[in-house]
Amino acid sequence: MTHYLIDTDVLIDYLRATDKAIKFLEKTIPTATCYLSSITVAELYAGIREGKERHLFEKFLQAFEIVAVNTEIAKQGGLYRRDFGKEYGTGLADALIAASAHHVNAKLVTLNKKHFPMLKNILIPYIKN
Repeated sequence: MTHYLIDTDVLIDYLRATDKAIKFLEKTIPTATCYLSSITVAELYAGIREGKERHLFEKFLQAFEIVAVNTEIAKQGGLYRRDFGKEYGTGLADALIAASAHHVNAKLVTLNKKHFPMLKNILIPYIKN
């Protein structure tokens, strides 16, 4: 079975009802193990409104396995940030997401390959118009 760690940008598109993101995730989730970094969860909660939107979002999260940032991921993420931050614009959040994907041996699904030069196993599921 294929393992994917979904980046925040793809999930934001899905939650905003972007057709390409909906098609990709609805085809992928039932056929693969799909992970989210706990960093992605935090980034998404930062934009959620209380009430119905939050309730629907919490149900949506149940489709994924959440990868918590442990000491190993924190160390690797810090090293990724140190080594790739200046040249590639990799921030700490993206470095931790990359380390999470590496930790669970998952292909990173993102629209922003530039911030993840440390990973070879990346899937860009669609191009934004």
